[in-house]
Amino acid sequence: MKRKTLITAALPYANGELHIGHIAGNILPADIYARYKRKKGEEVIFICGSDEHGVPISISARKKGVSPQEIIDEYHNINKKSLERLGMSFDIFSRTSSPLHKECASDFFMTLYKKGELIEKETEQYYDEKEKQFLADRYIRGECPKCGYSDAYGDQCEKCGITLAPNELINPRSFLSGEKPVKKKTKHWYLPLSKYQEWVEKWITEEHSDWKDNVYEQCKSWLKEGLQDRAITRDLDWGVPVPIDNTEGKVLYVWFDAPIGYISFTKELLGEKYKDWWGENTNTRLIHFLGKDNIVFHCIIFPIMLKAHGGFILPDVVCGNEFMNLEGQKISKSREHAIWIKDFLEKHPDKQDVLRYVLCANMPENKDSNFTWEDFISRNNNELVATLGNFVNRSISMLEQYFNGEMDEIVSSKNEDIKALEDVNNAIRDIEMNIEKFSFKDALKGVMDIAKIGNKYIDDTKPWKEVKIDENRTKEILNTCIQIIAKLGIVSEPFLPFTAEKIKNMLELKDTSWEHSFENNIVVRKKILKKSLLFEKINYQT
Repeated sequence: MKRKTLITAALPYANGELHIGHIAGNILPADIYARYKRKKGEEVIFICGSDEHGVPISISARKKGVSPQEIIDEYHNINKKSLERLGMSFDIFSRTSSPLHKECASDFFMTLYKKGELIEKETEQYYDEKEKQFLADRYIRGECPKCGYSDAYGDQCEKCGITLAPNELINPRSFLSGEKPVKKKTKHWYLPLSKYQEWVEKWITEEHSDWKDNVYEQCKSWLKEGLQDRAITRDLDWGVPVPIDNTEGKVLYVWFDAPIGYISFTKELLGEKYKDWWGENTNTRLIHFLGKDNIVFHCIIFPIMLKAHGGFILPDVVCGNEFMNLEGQKISKSREHAIWIKDFLEKHPDKQDVLRYVLCANMPENKDSNFTWEDFISRNNNELVATLGNFVNRSISMLEQYFNGEMDEIVSSKNEDIKALEDVNNAIRDIEMNIEKFSFKDALKGVMDIAKIGNKYIDDTKPWKEVKIDENRTKEILNTCIQIIAKLGIVSEPFLPFTAEKIKNMLELKDTSWEHSFENNIVVRKKILKKSLLFEKINYQT
């Protein structure tokens, strides 16, 4: 049975616009991998969508005086369009507010419930008597016991960063009414993580010790502390309703329903054939891409959910990245310290590949990275323009100047030509190896290495001198350059899809499969004329 690859990018939260951290952290690497696997001729599905439930959306809606549905509709549409413009090749980009997702999440819960996998507990939680509502952690404000900040949340102090529990706040008050809340009993259902501690520990340490160090070490740290049973329901009016009688005002916790979106979105895409991808014996490789704040959910909690449910595949690889900072500081939505994708694309509508390139070159694969505008401009001018764009431009310009852009089918037997093509093919093998290892920065470097090989080859062969001596030899040289450009047009596509499309159209490439890039006599159009530069130098302060 041929192996299939199911790729997921962590669902961006629909209470705001996407920024460069979202793209560099998980969506871009997932897209690169999906595009590469398709070019290899493999069967791939690439899944993503908006995470649309939870307290932050409720708070945003209350502040703006609108419904949660209006909030998520606005940001889902903005983010979906931004991702399309940035070239993300999802097979589906859906949303967790859809009726099908709610049905799937409810069915998932009920399977666990009927199997006796859930623990029912009654606890005391804060309640707003004026609003007649239980208060989620974010609906409780008070004084931080550590730094004294007067407006700390019930789960975290944004000033000092400490993680809190609501009962740790000094002088707690309701965010809804401003009144002091009281404690009141409420019933919820818990996922028994402790029951699966031994299983998940063995599953990770014995079967997935080859995961990236930052992922593996975070998992080990959590397991060492011991897993605690975790509530999967909460008192809230926004989310997937708990599908049990007499549970009005209770919904599934957003962390529980969101990963089920991977399954529901696949079902939305394929109907009942989704089982051919998610079933235990389907020979599917499930690969998650995400930021480090989601590692535990995808490596420990979601696998336990799938194991407890039964009948589903488990993740094969969890590719977790660290965070990208901006100009040396943490990206922050609340402080508006971010580069918003929508704004970038509106200001620079033709620079999608420049952004993809710079974000990949600075991808926070093993440690936090930093984006600066100075680096953005430098990489555009010194790498994309001066190296990659320059090689393509000078090759086609000389072909146009010396031979009116007309190509002869000349396959050279000269050692220097053969060596240049061999060096390029070796670089392609390195790109391939690094993508398979999820080392996308190194893989991107390999693409630029091909352009460097091409530029060195031109400098060494000097076709501008050769044309005065031997036209046939000049044609051999330029044919070799065109072959290198054709190879670039194929292997750059996962990283720079818009640029690859320009090269494909320029050369009229018919076969752009990955394996075809190793050929040294790729068929191109008979007349190749320079149309426009692939990249333009930036001479302004962005």
